Amino acid sequence: MDRNQLVGIALILALLVGYQVLMPKPEPKPAQTQTQQQAKASSKAATTQKTTTQTLDSTAARSLYGDFAVAANGEARDIVVENKDVKITFSTKGGRVKQVQLKNYETYTKKPLFLIDEKSSKTLLEVQTKRGKVDLHSLYFQTAAQNTTVSGQPQRITFQLEVAPGQTVEQSYTIPAEGYTVEYDLKMNGLDNLVGNENVRFFWQDRMPQFENDLKENRQKAVINYLLQDETFDGLPEGQDSHEKAVEEPVQWFTIKHKYFLAGFVARNAPLQNATFKTLVDPADSSVVKTAVAIVNLPMGDIKTGKGNYRFYYGPNDYQLLGDVATEFDRNVYLGYAVLKPLNKYFFVPVFSMFEKVFSNYGLLIVALVVFVKLLLTPLTYKSYVSMAKMRVLQPEINEIKERVGDDMTKVQSEQMKLYQQVGVSPLSGCVPVLATMPILMALFFLFPNLIELRQKSFLWSSDLSTYDAFLKFPVSIPFLGDHLSLFTVMMTISSIAYAWYNNQNTPAQPGPVNMKAMSYIFPVMFMFVLNSFPAGLTWYYFVSNVVTITQQQIIRRFVDENKIKAVLDENRKKFATGGGAKKSKFQDMLQRTLQQAEDARKDAEEAKRRAEQRPKKK
Repeated sequence: MDRNQLVGIALILALLVGYQVLMPKPEPKPAQTQTQQQAKASSKAATTQKTTTQTLDSTAARSLYGDFAVAANGEARDIVVENKDVKITFSTKGGRVKQVQLKNYETYTKKPLFLIDEKSSKTLLEVQTKRGKVDLHSLYFQTAAQNTTVSGQPQRITFQLEVAPGQTVEQSYTIPAEGYTVEYDLKMNGLDNLVGNENVRFFWQDRMPQFENDLKENRQKAVINYLLQDETFDGLPEGQDSHEKAVEEPVQWFTIKHKYFLAGFVARNAPLQNATFKTLVDPADSSVVKTAVAIVNLPMGDIKTGKGNYRFYYGPNDYQLLGDVATEFDRNVYLGYAVLKPLNKYFFVPVFSMFEKVFSNYGLLIVALVVFVKLLLTPLTYKSYVSMAKMRVLQPEINEIKERVGDDMTKVQSEQMKLYQQVGVSPLSGCVPVLATMPILMALFFLFPNLIELRQKSFLWSSDLSTYDAFLKFPVSIPFLGDHLSLFTVMMTISSIAYAWYNNQNTPAQPGPVNMKAMSYIFPVMFMFVLNSFPAGLTWYYFVSNVVTITQQQIIRRFVDENKIKAVLDENRKKFATGGGAKKSKFQDMLQRTLQQAEDARKDAEEAKRRAEQRPKKK
């Protein structure tokens, strides 16, 4: 080997070494989760199937699709139909809905919100033929429809698959000029000799993407709901776990429900049969909230006779819109327990809707809602304050009873009840406004997390009143608090403690085993941990409610004369002494009898103990 060859080899080796050293290394690919691997495999299979379908010869197509082989090959073409609210993309492959964009909404990352997407949503429409099952959504349909924007009258587009002259499958969609409801009609003409009477199997799988910022809360609320033929509303359990249920009764409709959005399917004639619903969770896959699977059977008898009429709903989970979609469809918006639901349904939802027409800022709307509710409760609040004023007037006499009786709490309570009876004061009168306020606070506790009206509405430092305001972010998750601190929740807690302090200054201490004044300071701190991850709109309501309540009581205080109250109580005492006082209430009578029985039992016990001590001891 001569010198030139050695130099050439050395240069080649130098180039190879330099290439390895100087060229940037590719970043290692992250390990794929099981769900991602399955999705990749499904995507690869779908691509393979598409290629195979497009290149099938007549023999292979005949073996796979039988008499439907004429539609096994074709060109997939998209048709976009939109109105002012929704943009729907249909595909001639399957004659199906391929993509749905909600034009008035965005994801939490400010991207367009696609409720249905070809990558995440998959549907099958399986027909049992004489040669086996055929998925109509894998075949090619024909249509004369073009891209269009609907205005004025609804737009109807039809996809047709012709097996032979006079033998067709038709899928028709009617898109409204506004709104999110799409009418869907499925019909088979002249196919009695090709398909049997078995029901058509409709399979819908949706790998639900994340639309809101809180993945944990999204998974908690993502669920499948449905309505049975007897109008019983039901659904899979909410939560972080996977669930599956086979429903034996016929189903009128089902929905794949995100926290604030719905994709639903409604039977307008005969109900859906043999329904199976699943929600699957992969905790390691943060790209998918849940995978929802719905499998139902469409009655073949209706489809052959032109009664295969159905309805899709692709839109917001808005109580104001859902009532017109189908029977009980608005129950997809959870309004609380059965006892609280009427309060939300017939009061808060209509009032909130009324205020929306006046206020564009939802923080101010909540302030107006608080003031409106407090004005309605003013008579009860006034009565409560007067009751507390009576207790303050009686406080010197109550203190005297405590000094006279001592530490015998039963005796103290008994003497207090006698005093209340003499002056005509009911110890429960001050509790009535509190009891009236509790259902309101509880109703809002369930309503606010389900109000899509608050979604992405900013106020002060909060960019979204439908979720918590993360004023402070922690590097680690703190038990019972989370990885953030909500300033609205802190404000609510401080105002609750301030209200408790103010209320305790005006309320005499009540005897009993529990120090209620101390508990009134503990409860707000406990609720801070509970409500830290709740919507900012809810904690803002509670804060404003506390402030307005304190202000309201300050105003009422100016109209209450405690000297006049004392004069009235003294007059009642005189009437009672002459036998003309007010009669005891049933509660007072029951409480006094209970206290008397406790006092008698105490005396009997003391007497028995005294006698036992006086007995001579046996030697």
